[in-house]
Amino acid sequence: MAAPIVLILGSGPRVGAAVSETFAANGYKVAVAARKGTNSKTENGVLSIKADFTHPESVATVFDAVKAELGAAPGIVIYNAAALTPPSDKESALSIPAAKVTSDLNVNVVSPYVAAQEAIKGWATLPAHAKKTFIYTGNIQNEAVLPVPMMLNLGVGKAASAYWVGLADGAYSAQGYRFIYADERHPDGKFKGMALDGPAHGNFYAQLAKSTEGVPWHATFVKDKGYVSFK
Repeated sequence: MAAPIVLILGSGPRVGAAVSETFAANGYKVAVAARKGTNSKTENGVLSIKADFTHPESVATVFDAVKAELGAAPGIVIYNAAALTPPSDKESALSIPAAKVTSDLNVNVVSPYVAAQEAIKGWATLPAHAKKTFIYTGNIQNEAVLPVPMMLNLGVGKAASAYWVGLADGAYSAQGYRFIYADERHPDGKFKGMALDGPAHGNFYAQLAKSTEGVPWHATFVKDKGYVSFK
């Protein structure tokens, strides 16, 4: 049986790197796409693809590269890219230039949406037994408005993407497709913020790749515990 493929869009030094390492250790063929991608394989065999998610029209080429280089579409697709722009005037939350709002929303909403479109195209070509899961790295901002102006574009993006991820999860459930908005929390349910744990994401995402049974589309999770409901 061919090794399953995971595509990670947005691969930074914390969450993205940890997720990549975890899946590789679990026997997956790994492809990562990021601005610093090299369009080549690393010494560890990871396919590195150069991509700029401020341009959603470029997302399809990432999927094309995965199929061309790894031989099949990715069954697990993880969107981990994110963007924000601080207000130009610290005293005015709405001083972020419209062009920057558009650019950040491309990264936070439009590019992951296009990635989901490409994912389902690819899933239709995979064997029936293959796991088919889309995971979006979210946070608490789809539920809570944080009084931090710098987080405006990020929060708008997370809230918007949570909506389409949740809708897609219900709409495609009959086909065996899952769409997950993954949201790491502190054990008391509070916002993790900059305390995000890379290995915790890697472990939880690997669990989701194996089985999403009992896990809702808004998957709040805690390090070393996995899915935890805070409803």
